[in-house]
Amino acid sequence: MMKKEKKVKEKKIKKERKKMAPEKKKMLGKTTILVVIAAIVCFLIVPLFKSLNFGLDLQGGFEILYEVSPIDGSEMNSDILNATYKSMLKRIDTLGVSEPEITLEGDDRIRVKLAGVTNKEEARDTLSTVATLTFRDSEDNLLMTSDVLEAGGARLTTDSSGRPAVSLAVKDKDTFYKVTNAVKDYENNVIVIWLDYNEMTDSYASEGSMCGTDESNCISAATVSEGFASDVIIQGNFSEEEASNLVDLINSGSLPAKLTEVSSKTVGASFGDATLTMTMYAGIAGVLAIIILLIGIYNFAGIISAVSILLYTLFVFAAFWLVGGVLTLPGIAALILGIGMAVDANVLTYSRIKEELLKGRSLETAFKNGSKASFGTILDANLTTLLVAIIMFYLGESSVKGFATMLIINIIVTMITMVGITRILMKMFVKTKYFDNKLNLFIGVNLENIKQDEKKKTYNYLGLSKFFAAFSLIVILTSCVMFAFKGMNLGIDFRAGSDITLATTEISEEDLKSDLKELDLDEVSIDITSSETDIRVSDELKESEVDEVESYFLEKYNTSVDIGVVSNVVKQDLITNAIFSIVISLIGIILYITFRFKFSYGISSVICLVHDALIMVASVILLRVEVNSMFIAAVLAIIGYSINNTIVVFDRVRENLRKKEKDNLSKDELKGVVNVSIKDTMSRSIYTSLTTLLPVLALLLMGSREILTFNVAMIVGLIAGTYSSLLLAGWLYVFFASKASKKRKNNKNKKITKEVSEKIVKGIND
Repeated sequence: MMKKEKKVKEKKIKKERKKMAPEKKKMLGKTTILVVIAAIVCFLIVPLFKSLNFGLDLQGGFEILYEVSPIDGSEMNSDILNATYKSMLKRIDTLGVSEPEITLEGDDRIRVKLAGVTNKEEARDTLSTVATLTFRDSEDNLLMTSDVLEAGGARLTTDSSGRPAVSLAVKDKDTFYKVTNAVKDYENNVIVIWLDYNEMTDSYASEGSMCGTDESNCISAATVSEGFASDVIIQGNFSEEEASNLVDLINSGSLPAKLTEVSSKTVGASFGDATLTMTMYAGIAGVLAIIILLIGIYNFAGIISAVSILLYTLFVFAAFWLVGGVLTLPGIAALILGIGMAVDANVLTYSRIKEELLKGRSLETAFKNGSKASFGTILDANLTTLLVAIIMFYLGESSVKGFATMLIINIIVTMITMVGITRILMKMFVKTKYFDNKLNLFIGVNLENIKQDEKKKTYNYLGLSKFFAAFSLIVILTSCVMFAFKGMNLGIDFRAGSDITLATTEISEEDLKSDLKELDLDEVSIDITSSETDIRVSDELKESEVDEVESYFLEKYNTSVDIGVVSNVVKQDLITNAIFSIVISLIGIILYITFRFKFSYGISSVICLVHDALIMVASVILLRVEVNSMFIAAVLAIIGYSINNTIVVFDRVRENLRKKEKDNLSKDELKGVVNVSIKDTMSRSIYTSLTTLLPVLALLLMGSREILTFNVAMIVGLIAGTYSSLLLAGWLYVFFASKASKKRKNNKNKKITKEVSEKIVKGIND
């Protein structure tokens, strides 16, 4: 009998094995596809990264900020600024810079970044000299200068046939007539217009065919058939774009624009190489830490997320390459931060799938329902972060704008990769049926343990809110006291002066103080770190002084020198711009959340965001960390990150409130709903904070000193943002929602009382 039972059992096992074989085969096939995708991505990522254009902070170079003003005392206008911009673009071509960055800042400034430039004096001279417009004959003899034209008098127009043409406003009509009247009788009756004519290299005989192209300083060659004593039109086979460019070039040469250097920065190639290497290793370490954490928490689903992270990184690099972006240190910081935040999309989806599995759903059903339930939350969270990134882009300058550009790309790629592609990959494995009875292996779900946890009483999380609020208040007040005595450690971005960095530590503070006295510079601070020496002086170094200081330290210590100069005007603008950016971000967020949720959610969220920003400011005061433009980027990034967290909690609060049968809940009932919602989102919030914190920690430990402030501020902001989203936001919501509920209840009671009093008016219906 025993033998018979044993045989039946063996047959049953064999039958189950045969049944499982196709599922196992499918699973192995899909796993092979996953491995191939990962291998291809790893193969492509390195060459793609190397093909990107790196900013001067990653390869060395020269940065300069100019203030543009008319020499003749007239008012500054956009025409002058745009024409100067066009002229500088053409001049930079002669420097051999492949990817220059030229940006207009405000109404009268132009910032130029020239990565890879080694001869900064040549670059400075080429850029700052006012463009020279000349009129010459076919043999390159000078006929007229731009003095005969009205300043900025070139305009886009059309000829008699309706084709695009250029109108020139002539100021000295007598000279213009004499020249044109003489040229009309020449054998080659053309007037050649040159911008920055070079007698050594430029010639119409050799460049005539290239006239009007980027390869030549010759911008136009007009045939003259008669003498002109009035305004004239240059016509030809112009497209509208070509005619418009010609207008800008002529105006840039005829405008009496003055360029005043406001600030400058030189970064040695050795600084750039070291920064790039350190940051790259930090990025790799941070990404590996995230992958290990995800696999440890979610098992096989964590491996799927790891492949998605690799795809995400590849797509971000590809997008940046396609738009012709210049990758800078802030951009890399935004990328690494973005990876941590992008993982949140997976964490949200996985959390919802786990909840569905707990309800007894099959894996396939749980995947469908969980993906659907998480999408709205992911969309809201990313849209609010996108809102902050757009504000940073439009209102920020220099490094903040670079950070914002990468953050915007990150958010878009997150929705494509971490939401779309991750779900495709997950669905691919769910469909195999291999993991139907292996939930723990697939997504780290142990139904028995979870069911036991569900039976436990919900902890009163809001009971901790007052303690955390008190802690924050103490930190903020303590920082106020320190600020009153010591102020803030303002970096070069927020104060007038110069920052001198030496790529050596084999130097004493006493020697440096002696050096500064010899150079007649007023010392602000000297900081010798483990990798370099940072010297700050209150002097705004001029062009010649920058060269003198650089040569002095180079000769004496045989080391690379990085010098940054900022004027008081830039400092004031940066402070105003920073405050304005944060205020606009908060207003935008409160409007969005009020529209998507309710005002009580919106006001609670913004109070928490202000709290997070104040804690970050308090931390840099207490820790004496340098405050620079990257600190503002960190504050804005945390505002986007923290609102992301808060929306997840509030989305669950709203969902749990819908399950209630009545609308006006008491304060205690609201507390109960919020506590349950915090419990539902607690693990997700912790996991997301960890995955974001890991790469930032890697940057702090292994990255460049240039983003030290960013890293410290981000770590403090992540911690503050996590506990404010989980504990303070819900606490504030209960306060505002209960007040609103009480007001509605009172209004309802007044309405009822009014209706009753109307029914028993004496003498009418009593």
